[in-house]
Amino acid sequence: MRKYLAILFLTFLVLAGCNAKQDAGPDKTAKETPPTEKVKSPDSDSQQGQNEDQLQHEGQTEDIFSDMEEIPQTSADLINQPTGKFGGRDLDTDEEKQKITEEIKELPPLPENATEEDFDKYFRYVYSKVSGDFPNPEDLISKWEFAMSGNPDLPDQKYQFKENYNIEVMLDSSGSMANVIGGKTMMDLAKGAITDFLSNVPEDANVSLRVYGHKGTGSQEDKEMSCSSIEQLYGYEKYDEAKFKEALKTLKPSGWTPIAGAVEQAKEAMEKFDPETTTNLIYIVSDGIETCGGDPVKVAKSLKDSGISPIINIIGFNVDSNAQKQLKEMARISDGTYTTVNNGKELQAEFKRADEVLERWTQWKKDMISDADHQRVEQSFDIMDFYSNWGDTARQQFANLNAFFSVMKDEGIIDIHQKDELRNRAKEVDALAHQAKNEVREELDQLNLERAEEIKKQIKEKYETNT
Repeated sequence: MRKYLAILFLTFLVLAGCNAKQDAGPDKTAKETPPTEKVKSPDSDSQQGQNEDQLQHEGQTEDIFSDMEEIPQTSADLINQPTGKFGGRDLDTDEEKQKITEEIKELPPLPENATEEDFDKYFRYVYSKVSGDFPNPEDLISKWEFAMSGNPDLPDQKYQFKENYNIEVMLDSSGSMANVIGGKTMMDLAKGAITDFLSNVPEDANVSLRVYGHKGTGSQEDKEMSCSSIEQLYGYEKYDEAKFKEALKTLKPSGWTPIAGAVEQAKEAMEKFDPETTTNLIYIVSDGIETCGGDPVKVAKSLKDSGISPIINIIGFNVDSNAQKQLKEMARISDGTYTTVNNGKELQAEFKRADEVLERWTQWKKDMISDADHQRVEQSFDIMDFYSNWGDTARQQFANLNAFFSVMKDEGIIDIHQKDELRNRAKEVDALAHQAKNEVREELDQLNLERAEEIKKQIKEKYETNT
């Protein structure tokens, strides 16, 4: 009996304890057991490190690769591509290689497991630095039209000879024209080329010389004064060599570059001449971009849209890519021509083209059939020069790409296998450049033949009808 009561008592205690727990609920004063910490494995540390490196690489490259031009896919892309900072230069010298090293010092190494996208970015980066200035066939065609000036059958009346001929030279006299090429300042080279050019103009032609940026300095304090220093030193009057040289003598490169203001003044000055009886030829020689806040492209368009009907020839003298872009756009918007020259010899050659036109001013009717054939032959030589220039640009561009790749390898940015992969991309662009060279030459050859035959046909019809 006692044993039975003991068992019954124990059972009661157990049940009571269970009920007490349920009634009381969880103990609010008890400390909560902390969650079990995850133990990091060596592999997860490594993965995290790789992720951080990847994020850091992406952050570093984002700014470097922003605003990069696409790689050209067509001949038009090559023609319109901006010239790179190292474009057209011979990079196979210790001095140039040092400049490349300085240029790429912020470029992070290409990852070992680089993707196609990574290779594309790095190639675009290098290409943007060395892209060449491929000649534009439209510029050559515009020069042909200018060279045919005087032909009454040309569709654009501004190219037809008239009773009077105005020649205005606008010369950039900003401080950068003091730079030296071949032992002479760019200003001295320009003065010599302009003087040689004007010494051969017809006696009845009216000559003008307008300069800008020739006062003050390049300092901010002198900007307002320098930007307003636009002056017609000579003209419009018959060419007097002694008087003209005297006007040039005191001219020194010094200040800023108000191209827009100078073109606007030339427009206002030419408005007094009757375009029905006057041919207006304008040469702009500049080595830099507008720096006085003007819009030279807008002003060039207004010049074209005016009743002056000028023939505008713009010469970029040893210009950088930004200036070249602006000057080219001025020429395009005004239906003019643009040419880049890098030394005194090339500058004289460009002016020589105008001399040949002016020599024909008073005799364009003489032996027109023969002249059309002669013109076709001359233009064939132009095409050969164009073809050669294109080939030289392509070869230099390919060589410069490889020069960059070599320095990048030496600096540990890429390895030998990555260099080969980038070279393959360079070969693709080079193949496009050579294919485009042949295509453009064929088109120019065909156009040259068709234009010559059409002109001869028009001349025969005109004069046989009048006989």
